Amino acid sequence: MQLCHQNTQITKLINDWRVQEKTVAFVPTMGGLHQGHLSLIEIAKQKADKVVVSIFVNPTQFGKNEDLDSYPRTLNVDLAVLESNVDAVFIPNVKQIYPNGISKHIDVGKIGRILCGKTRPHFFNGVAQVVEILFGIVRPNVAVFGQKDYQQLLVIKQMVKNLSLNICIESGEIIREKNNLAISTRNQYLSENEVKIATNLYKILYYIKCEILQNKKIDVLKKLAEFDLKQYFKLDYLEVLDANTLRQITDNTHQIIILSAVFLGSVRLIDNIIFKKG
Repeated sequence: MQLCHQNTQITKLINDWRVQEKTVAFVPTMGGLHQGHLSLIEIAKQKADKVVVSIFVNPTQFGKNEDLDSYPRTLNVDLAVLESNVDAVFIPNVKQIYPNGISKHIDVGKIGRILCGKTRPHFFNGVAQVVEILFGIVRPNVAVFGQKDYQQLLVIKQMVKNLSLNICIESGEIIREKNNLAISTRNQYLSENEVKIATNLYKILYYIKCEILQNKKIDVLKKLAEFDLKQYFKLDYLEVLDANTLRQITDNTHQIIILSAVFLGSVRLIDNIIFKKG
């Protein structure tokens, strides 16, 4: 495993691989690696000859009063996890990614202003900005993202399409704890009791899914589920949408997604369930 801190280092390494006609898969991360990240790396291994993981806590996707300064930074632990799993780790600093300073010139459009984008209007523009820069440096054949951040996944797919980038975007399913809590770097902020409470998020989403498959009315189910969620959390949103478009379900909808974001104390949790329309 090779460590690259400079753009020039990773560029040279990838150029050497290209000479050898090797394909490259890329998994961007902000560190704090867990089993979810490792599942994405396994997908990357299947899709290309070489695997690159980046570790960069991107300041442009954090807003005021969010946890940029306190976001978990566990580089030594992360590198130990990656040692036998990837070919290279790209660990740039802010000057490497934003040599001319941070500018928020990207607007991903309507898809970035719904759901998580309502309360975090900066977030998806910041994600698209840094991913575009990372793609330009790494120039992967394949990039892998997790389905837990489903809206982010669609934003990236849209960006790749709009910019006509020759990159295949792959996705990995949500990896869960035994209690069905979606694995997340931010889970470490939760106390033991809060972890128990957090499991109610998936339980409620799963109940909605089961009832939809029994042809129950979605509007009624949403109201009941919102009430239930508010017993445990501060509700950001709960939506049941077309999984391909994040728009309202129509007769042409083939896959449904139930998405929710909630706060448990100061910790923001997101989860979703995707399933075929019955």
